[in-house]
Amino acid sequence: MTKAAADLRSARWFAPDDLRSFGHRSRMMQMGYGEADWGGRPVIAILNTWSDANPCHAHFKHRVEDVKRGVLQAGGFPMELPVQSLSETLVKPTTMLYRNLLAMEAEELLRSHPADGAVLMGGCDKTTPGLVMGAISAGLPMIFLPAGPMLRGNYRGEALGSGSDAWKYWDERRAGKLTAEAWAGVEGGIARSYGHCMTMGTASTMTAIAEAMGLTLPGASSIPAADSNHIRMAAAVGRRAVEMVWEDLTPAKIITASSVANAVVVAMATGCSTNAVIHLIAMARRAGVPLTLDDLDAISRTTPVVANIRPSGKTYLMEDFFYAGGLRALMAQLGDKLDRSALTVSGHSLGETLEDAEVINSDVIRSLDNPVYHEGALAVLRGNLAPDGCVIKPSACAPHLLVHEGRAVVFDSYPDMKAGVEDLDFDWQADDVVVLRNAGPQGGPGMPEWGMLPIPAKLIKAGIRDMVRISDARMSGTSYGACILHVAPEAHIGGPLAALRTGDRILLDVPNRTLNAVLGDAEIASRLSSLPARPAPYGRGYGWLFARHISQANDGCDFDFLQTGFGPAVPEPQIF
Repeated sequence: MTKAAADLRSARWFAPDDLRSFGHRSRMMQMGYGEADWGGRPVIAILNTWSDANPCHAHFKHRVEDVKRGVLQAGGFPMELPVQSLSETLVKPTTMLYRNLLAMEAEELLRSHPADGAVLMGGCDKTTPGLVMGAISAGLPMIFLPAGPMLRGNYRGEALGSGSDAWKYWDERRAGKLTAEAWAGVEGGIARSYGHCMTMGTASTMTAIAEAMGLTLPGASSIPAADSNHIRMAAAVGRRAVEMVWEDLTPAKIITASSVANAVVVAMATGCSTNAVIHLIAMARRAGVPLTLDDLDAISRTTPVVANIRPSGKTYLMEDFFYAGGLRALMAQLGDKLDRSALTVSGHSLGETLEDAEVINSDVIRSLDNPVYHEGALAVLRGNLAPDGCVIKPSACAPHLLVHEGRAVVFDSYPDMKAGVEDLDFDWQADDVVVLRNAGPQGGPGMPEWGMLPIPAKLIKAGIRDMVRISDARMSGTSYGACILHVAPEAHIGGPLAALRTGDRILLDVPNRTLNAVLGDAEIASRLSSLPARPAPYGRGYGWLFARHISQANDGCDFDFLQTGFGPAVPEPQIF
C-alpha cells in the first residue's frame, strides 16, 4: 500500500467536519449506507454499459453484481454509474458518432464523483475505446472488464460467425442460391447467447488490444461471456480495482509507448478489425503516445497473423480461441516481438503474466513460422486519392486483387450506392472499382460502417465474390474483401476523393502501399475547385459540436478539445 485512508480521493467528500460533507454523508445515509460502508474504504466507480438495447452486454445487469462482490471482498465500496451503452446493432446512424460522447461521459463521471478507482464494463465495439479514452483522461486507477464473445453460432451443424457469415449467406441469397427457409435458419442460429461478436471483429479486436495494453486481468478478453469463468473473472476485477487504488496504479504508469506497441503487435497478429486503426491512435494519443498510421503499417509488415479466426482465418471462432489457450497463449507465441517488461493492471509485468501460457491447439493459434498470413492484418496506403492515408485488410481479401487496375464507378450517397449495385442494366465489369464517398467522419455523419460495399447483383449472379471497393467510411470488423477504407481527407471536406468521376481509372498496389487515380494534380485541383460546398448534416446539438471538432480518420477521430495538450480540465480542488 502506498496510500493511507486519509489520502483517498473520496475522503474529500466524506471526511471533513463541514457543512458540505455533512450533505454528502447524509444523502448517502438516505440510501441506507453508513460510515462503515465508505469510511476509510476506496470508492470504486463501476461504469456499466448495460442496456435493454445492447445484446452484447445483456449479462452486465448480473455481472455488475459480481464486480460489486469483489469490491466488497477487498474492502472497497462499489458505486455503479450507468453510461451510454452504444449498441452496435441498433444505434443509428453509427455508434462511431457517439464514441467520443461516451469518452466525455466516462471522464466527467469519474472526475465529478467521489471515485478513487474505476472498473470499466465494456466490449461492444465502441465501448472499449470510449471507456478507456475517458478513463485515461480522468487519470484514476482503472481496470477494464471485457464483456466476452458470445458462443459459436450454429445452423444445421455448421458453425456460424457474427457478421462474416451474414455477409456470405446474404450474397448467396442475392444470387438466388439460398432459400428463405435457410436464410431464416441462419438468422435464428447466428447469435446464440449474450456477448459480443465471436469473430475477430471490432469487439474481439478491441478487448484483445485492451488486454495487450495491460488494462485487463491476464486472459480476461478471451473468456466467452456465457462461461462461468467470466463470473469469477468479474469478481476478481472488483477485488483488483481496490488493490490498484491502494497501490496508486494509474493509467499513466501502464499505458506507455511500449504497451501501445504491444497492443499494435497483438492487433496485427490476431487479424484485427480495420477499426482498430482509428481507436488505437485515439487511445494512444490520449495517453500522450504519438501513434501514427506509419507506425501501424511498419509493425504490420513484420507481424504475421497467427490467430486462425474468421474473417482472416477460415475456420475458427473466439470460443475455439479460448479453448486453444486464448490471448495469453497467442502473446506467448510472439516472443520478443512484445516488450515483456511492460506493466499491467495485475501489478506484474506482461512477461510475468505469460509464464505458464500454453497453446492447446496449434491450428487455432499458429506459430510464427506457420502463420495464417505472412504479414499483419492491415496495410496503410497513400496516393493522390488519399494523401493522408487509407487502410485495407489484405489478409481478408482475394489475393489477385492486391495489385489491380479498374474503372471507377462512383456514388455520392449510400442510398444511391444501394440502388446502383442492384441495377442489372448497368454495364458492370468484374474489374470495376466501386466508390462510395461523403461517408467519412463529417460526411456520414460519424463515419458509418458502410465500407464493405455490396458486390453488384449482376456480378453476384455471375459468381463474383470479391472486387475492389473504396470509401471514406469504415466497415464492420467482421467484414472481409478488397475494401479500401478511411480515405483521408474525406470527400465531404474537399479531399481528393471528391474529384473522382465514374470512368476514371484506379491503380491499387498493396505491396507498394499505393492508391492512385490516373489523374494529374492539376486536373484534381481543377475538379475540386468547381465543386460546391456540402452542407453540414446537423444544425444544432451534439451533431453540430461533432462536425466542428472531429479529427480525420488518420488522427483517430477524436475531438480536438479532448486531446492531450489542448489544455487542462478543471483542477480537482475547484470541484469543491
